[in-house]
Formats: sequence, C-alpha cells, structure tokens
Amino acid sequence: MNGVQDEDGTRHKPRSRTASRVAVVQALFQIEQADDAPETVIAQFLRHRLGRVPGDQAEDYEDGTVPEADAKLFEQVARSAVARREQVDALIVDVLPSSWPFARLDPVLRALLRAAGAELAVVEGVPTRVVINEYLDIAHGFFSGDEPKMVNGVLDALARRLRTAAPAASTPADNAPEAEEA
Repeated sequence: MNGVQDEDGTRHKPRSRTASRVAVVQALFQIEQADDAPETVIAQFLRHRLGRVPGDQAEDYEDGTVPEADAKLFEQVARSAVARREQVDALIVDVLPSSWPFARLDPVLRALLRAAGAELAVVEGVPTRVVINEYLDIAHGFFSGDEPKMVNGVLDALARRLRTAAPAASTPADNAPEAEEA
C-alpha cells in the first residue's frame, strides 16, 4: 500500500525524506548523548529503525522506528554530519546569535543544526528552501519556544555560506507539491 489514509479517507504520500531527516537528528543526538561510536549508531538505525517491518501497521515513531524513511538520504546526511562535525560546528558557532552559546544549546537543537548543516554542505539537488523548511518543521516538532526562530535564522545564514549559488528565501511559487520529493 502506497501512502497513508487519513481519518477522512483521503490518501497522502508518505514523507520518506522528512522521516530520514528526523532519524538523522535522533542518531546524532544518540551519538552525542550516549557517546556511542557513530558507525555503530548509523548501522543500528539502518538495520533496526528505518522503514517498516512487513505487516506492521504502526504509523508513528513511538516504538523507536522511523516509518517510511529514505535510508539512502539518512545514511548520506548522517555520515556527512559525523565526518564534517568540526567544520559544521565551526560554521554554526560563527552564525549563532551571541545569546545562544553553542555549548549551552539543547542537545537535540545541536543535533538538528548539525544535520541541517551537513545536508546543506553535501547533498546536491535538494533546493535550499526545502532543506531549511524541513529542518524548521522538525524544530517545531521538538520545540515550542524561540528555538524554531533561531533555527530559521541560523540555517538561512548557513545556506548563504554553504550554497552561495542557490537562493535560501522561499517564494510563493516555491511552495509547489514537488518540494515533498526533496
């Protein structure tokens, strides 16, 4: 079955790339908090937490799995975030507002910024506005305070540094359905 049926009976396409980005944030959080070896965590996610078990009808993240995730995107962003951690962290520190010291950021927020920074740095073909919007949506899922506003500003600044040729701002025409494919 392709897609998920809503309560009103309509069907929508699973957001596999969004699920992958959420999984990257979770994996980077686990790597930092548990001080686990990055390769071990990435392998664990790829083997046990991404996608669905055949016959499983769960549609949420409660059991620790990330339904409908794009394993290729997960692996690319997670490995890039680990390999480029010092570079991405330095860029984040450079663009963070002084009222948000990097070392004092919530660990989930650090993981989110690292994932987004790595994706902006290495994943080609995904429009900048899509990357920013996806991670901003993830930030709204984890935080209800000023964090999403800060994430928006930091990601916009990172995009200008990492993707000088691509526009970071969203326009009304940019909100077309094809953005989901990114």
